[in-house]
Amino acid sequence: MSRPILVEEKLHPAIREKVANQHGGIVDEVKSAITSNAVVVVGMAQNPVVRRARKALDQAGIAYAYLEYGSYLSEWRRRNALKMWTGWPTFPMVFVKGSLIGGRDDLDKLIASGELAKLLG
Repeated sequence: MSRPILVEEKLHPAIREKVANQHGGIVDEVKSAITSNAVVVVGMAQNPVVRRARKALDQAGIAYAYLEYGSYLSEWRRRNALKMWTGWPTFPMVFVKGSLIGGRDDLDKLIASGELAKLLG
């Protein structure tokens, strides 16, 4: 699968570094977490969908790391870097064994089908 991303050659050389490093710290934090934890949920405060994803994992007895970045009105620029990095448009972002599996609906399907347990071994 490929997704459209503006190729570096189409960025003026003067802005390439800015594009490459814009809010890179948040991406590095998530990369570190998904390397260190089997399941990671990335979310934001006040989001009921994020709460439901965490509750589903709690009810399934699955340990996870949770990273929270702002709320609806704060830190949206930083969260945008995650959306650009993953290509996933919403929160939560759920990672299993280093791979993005999607959001809450996708997580619910994997739990219900037993596939999440298989992925976790």
